[in-house]
Amino acid sequence: MSYEGKMLEDLAMPTRKDVEHALLKTLFNHNGVIKEFAAGEEIVNEIADDFNLNEKQRTVVLERIYRKENRIVKTPLWHRLLYRAADSLAKDKLVSRPTATILLTNKKEWMLTENGYDETLKLLNIPKTQKEFLSTKSFEVQKIVKKLKETIRPEHYNPIDKNKKLIKTTREAILRTRGFRQAVIEAYDFKCAVCGMKLNSPNSSFWEVEAAHIVPHSSMGKDDIWNGLSLCRLHHWAFDVGWFTLSDDYTVQSSSKLKHLPEDYGKMGEYSFANELIDNSSKIFLPKKKEMFPHLNSIRWHREKFFFQQNRGER
Repeated sequence: MSYEGKMLEDLAMPTRKDVEHALLKTLFNHNGVIKEFAAGEEIVNEIADDFNLNEKQRTVVLERIYRKENRIVKTPLWHRLLYRAADSLAKDKLVSRPTATILLTNKKEWMLTENGYDETLKLLNIPKTQKEFLSTKSFEVQKIVKKLKETIRPEHYNPIDKNKKLIKTTREAILRTRGFRQAVIEAYDFKCAVCGMKLNSPNSSFWEVEAAHIVPHSSMGKDDIWNGLSLCRLHHWAFDVGWFTLSDDYTVQSSSKLKHLPEDYGKMGEYSFANELIDNSSKIFLPKKKEMFPHLNSIRWHREKFFFQQNRGER
């Protein structure tokens, strides 16, 4: 048995496989990314807490001879065990290494891959179908997000993809949908563009806001950031059914039919959602970067092809 192996055994340290599973779960709890261990002491301690490690297990130092330079290298044994577990996950393509992630996010982080994401969901007994709604990042989806955000905004933009398939069965299409969602809600800082609602679940796994297509998926709307809006569930539904649209200056334009709703419609206690829409003529919350604003061609399509059809005579 090696010197390192003897230390691990004598100190009753967790097995590498157990640490691998703990790392995957920790990545999931931190939305798919954690800092490299040298810069992320809180992560090192968090996983140590999960194993109830004592002070000696956390701080004992492994001494090794670095023969190339004929010197002694001292490394905390717990840090080394964490790195070996993460390195093993990277070799199995379950996580991306910080050297790869930094090229994508400009941050030195370990990040889940799609395979690692699937393995983690299996460990946590969470159905894969939840991936569409979870805020957890994956390396492959973030590549799509980066591409969507960095694509040059076209002056003449057609928000309709005539070759789009309504039934998304391919892995590429599913990843694209998740990339669209992530790019849109990130661009709007996870807020509803109309009411400003920003809220996630107590465990931070789900955001309340959704990525709405301006030209809907059912009309072959593209999965581009210029054809998206970040909307809370209520405003998403109201936009999709035609209770409001947007003007060219990004102000809310509500349906005149709201004024003719029965008295008890559109109310939540004393709050009237219908009246709120009627009185709302302000601009929506927009992304910080103008290149990510909804394209006017998308907005005009929604207004002309959908909103006016749902509200005939309203021009």
